Amino acid sequence: MNTIKINTTATHNKQARRAIVATVIGNGLEWFDFTVYSFFSVIIAKVFFPTDNELTSYLIALATFGVGFFMRPVGGIVIGVYGDKHGRKAALSLTILLMALGTLIIAITPSYAQIGLMAPILIVLARLLQGFSAGGEMGSATAFLIEHAPAGRKAYYSSWIQASIGVAVLLGSALGAALSSYLTQAQLESWGWRVPFIIGTLIGPIGFYIRSRIDETPAYTESKPVDSPLREVLRTYPRQTLISFSLVVLWTVCTYAILFYIPSYSTRVLQLPSWMGFCAGMMGGAVLIIVTPIVGALADRYGRRPWLLWSALAIFVTVYPMFVYINQMPGLISLLVFELVLGVLIAGYIGSILAAFGELLPTHVLSTGLSVAYNVAVTIFGGFATFTITWLIAQTGSNVSPAFYIMFAALISSIGAMLYRDHEPALRPTLTGAY
Repeated sequence: MNTIKINTTATHNKQARRAIVATVIGNGLEWFDFTVYSFFSVIIAKVFFPTDNELTSYLIALATFGVGFFMRPVGGIVIGVYGDKHGRKAALSLTILLMALGTLIIAITPSYAQIGLMAPILIVLARLLQGFSAGGEMGSATAFLIEHAPAGRKAYYSSWIQASIGVAVLLGSALGAALSSYLTQAQLESWGWRVPFIIGTLIGPIGFYIRSRIDETPAYTESKPVDSPLREVLRTYPRQTLISFSLVVLWTVCTYAILFYIPSYSTRVLQLPSWMGFCAGMMGGAVLIIVTPIVGALADRYGRRPWLLWSALAIFVTVYPMFVYINQMPGLISLLVFELVLGVLIAGYIGSILAAFGELLPTHVLSTGLSVAYNVAVTIFGGFATFTITWLIAQTGSNVSPAFYIMFAALISSIGAMLYRDHEPALRPTLTGAY
């Protein structure tokens, strides 16, 4: 009997580890594509959206980046419902193919100088396709990992989804630093910026193959699908969905306004060499990879709420002085310190957040409910974060104005963390078992 139990546990742990690998690769690709578009937005503005005013071109490129987010709620609902009805595995296989297709379109689209207006139209269509795909990815990936996780390990396992964001930022930054160091500006604008998108396209089939070979989650297999998951979420779980929405706000704003935007900010606003911004991005990515799983493991022992609440408050207090710091002492060291300090705080916040969602919503509507809450928040607050803070800087003349946008997001999410208190489960008394 004990032998059977040990073998069953070992098999389950092996499946759970495979689930982590499949999720990190696929989710990492999703974030990698968004990362490199954000990092190379200055060049993309020149290639596809040329105007007489450089700021106007840049804002149009950022708006195009944001336009994909309008499709995220649609993709989140459609793919979320699909995942709740047909399984997490099917939904995740679909999202990675759609994202790879959108990335391919960006990689091969000729410039505005070559095909005129058709060039920006194709870029917008690619961003819409990527937005649709990304909308369904987070809810499905979260449900998949949480349902595969052993008892008492949900925060740790789901934290690897967040760590995959760090992988994407690290790889995107490393590619950006290498390309900007070894290529001339003319080469970057001619073909160099396409290299990361080509790499992203090639990763897609690999991720699809890995995801096609994983098992469906036991929790989903044993659950009874509902006819209309979306209606069930809105009718039965509106409070839980609203709390989830408020928690996502700071997560998405920090991702786009700090992790993704700093390379462009350091170049455009601080007038620093591009390689410095990319090095700072690498620091932020590395911090997420290392710290986020640690926070997830600790949250399994000490609870989700302390990490959510205190990290949000710490970001609220810290972000303004950090923006003042990099503006008063612009340089590589200040950028690295900026990303290190805020990266640790961001990791503290997002390390347990997905497990919190899993405790707010039941299995049969988890993918749909999370997709709705996540994608609406991302569309409103995250997708246009870089556009908004660039506009704020232009209107106010203050380079530290992005801090106020982030502080506003931290305030909203702090309220969400306080409301989450009623839903937190009993804590595990000990840390047992292997990770």
